[in-house]
Amino acid sequence: MELRQLRYFVAVAEELHFGRAAERLMIVQSAVSQQVRRLERELGVDLLDRSPRHVRLTEAGARFLPHAHAVLEAEQRAVAAVADFAVHSGPLGAVLRIGTSTGMGEHLERFLEAMGVQAPGTRIELSSGPTAARLEQVATGQLDACFVRGVEQGPDGVRLIPVWQDELVVAISARHPLAEREAVQLRDLADLPLLLTARRYNPPLVDLITGACRDAGFEPVPGPVHSSLQDTLAAFGAGASGWTVLYAAHARQLATGRVKYLPVGEPRDEEDAGDAPLCLPTVLAVRQSMPRIRLLPLLAACRESGRQA
Repeated sequence: MELRQLRYFVAVAEELHFGRAAERLMIVQSAVSQQVRRLERELGVDLLDRSPRHVRLTEAGARFLPHAHAVLEAEQRAVAAVADFAVHSGPLGAVLRIGTSTGMGEHLERFLEAMGVQAPGTRIELSSGPTAARLEQVATGQLDACFVRGVEQGPDGVRLIPVWQDELVVAISARHPLAEREAVQLRDLADLPLLLTARRYNPPLVDLITGACRDAGFEPVPGPVHSSLQDTLAAFGAGASGWTVLYAAHARQLATGRVKYLPVGEPRDEEDAGDAPLCLPTVLAVRQSMPRIRLLPLLAACRESGRQA
């Protein structure tokens, strides 16, 4: 029995859906299904009742779930014990330098809170800057780690570890008729100007949005240039027509009555499944040579932040 098998089973048991569990774990669905099957074969029982319409826990699965939770919680305690040893014996260091991405919002708060548990004696210094610059600083040792989005390859010597999916939401003026909805489809925004940063500043984000618009059957109408997201949201708050996107974790920190933040994916009718949610993967970049004793507390804190999300 492997810890990853328990982790995959718990994710499916909590989501009751293999696809959603795979997204949460940021691995392919077939790997989740394969490892859960191996766990069932080793235990000699079916833990899940699978059908084309639903996934449910069997009686054996319901009995097994709390014990699987207990094992994973014991793993976290073991990691925390190692982190505490590392803090007091020196390998983690008194200072940890972390590069951050714009709009991490609650993710960053939860990560810092979890690091306070994983490495209570370590002071964390945060640094922002362009994605390429942060990755290069990790490669040269100026940063111990950094968070980046939508990046598939880093500089030589840098390891990219997926940690969570960042959902994007649409921002429009609260005075617009679409603001009455709980969610929106992209094609409903086809006639509104899109106010988005220049591609050179954030290629993964711009490519995701423009590609999703094309998949929805339209080319986005470019809106007037604003110097910052703050300026764009202020214009919407004053009633300006248009839309933009920002990370859901950031939007929850910026909530006001003048701007409405809408998730993507509202179906028009029972035969229309709606657009898929807009998400960018967030990865933790570290040097490939980082000792495991230093990496474990970072990964545990990331896992805790992603789990709470």
